[in-house]
Amino acid sequence: MELLLDPQIWIAFFTLTALELVLGIDNIVFISILVDRLPPQRREFTRRLGLFLAMFMRIALLLTLAWLVGLTAPLFEVLGEEISGRDLILIGGGVFLLWKATSEIHGLIEGTDHGPDRPAAATFAGILAQIAMIDLVFSLDSIITAVGMVDEIPVMIAAVVAAVLLMMVAAGPIGRFVSRHPTVKMLALSFLIMVGMALVADGLDFHVPKGYIYFAMAFSVAVEMLNLRMRAKMLAARAKAAAQARPSRRRRERPAGRRKS
Repeated sequence: MELLLDPQIWIAFFTLTALELVLGIDNIVFISILVDRLPPQRREFTRRLGLFLAMFMRIALLLTLAWLVGLTAPLFEVLGEEISGRDLILIGGGVFLLWKATSEIHGLIEGTDHGPDRPAAATFAGILAQIAMIDLVFSLDSIITAVGMVDEIPVMIAAVVAAVLLMMVAAGPIGRFVSRHPTVKMLALSFLIMVGMALVADGLDFHVPKGYIYFAMAFSVAVEMLNLRMRAKMLAARAKAAAQARPSRRRRERPAGRRKS
């Protein structure tokens, strides 16, 4: 009860919830791209299940803080650089993101995602396994950040649950929007390449400020929204011009038809 009456606790809760939402953007984008390979009727369920997995992994990591702290202890050295369990997970997750995003971009460019050459539909279990793997990477990064901000575990768990519930509300519209616009999907895959490189760099102890990454993402999204708006106006103008041209074409064809009769 004392926690609920402490204004500092509420400030920490809302701050951590906002931070978890920002850190969860990468998770939403990755899940949206993966579930796009499933049949339409299974996408929404898989998207929600993937976010539930992310929430449970975050809570499990919070409840095993001793193990989490142990992950930051050095295991061995490579060229004078100490490598910990956390570094190995970040490097592995970053390499996986780089491979997955690059293969998806290759499929979009070569056209192997559509038409007769399209590979067999991805299995539900395969997609879920990939979501679980990347959930672990993003959860680890997110919880380490949370531990550095707040001391009370109940506050961290409440912030994680609130953030994931908000992500579930946003994941559906974001996923459908990405799937509907190929250029946005390409931009999202480019984001994942950037995030993968940042994870590998972080694992090798080259820390890239996340503010730079998120600013670049926000700027790119703003430019792409302007492009989408411009293309929509151009298509509307062409459709209007085509509709106006049809009556005049019909008027020119009618006298010729009468002469033939």
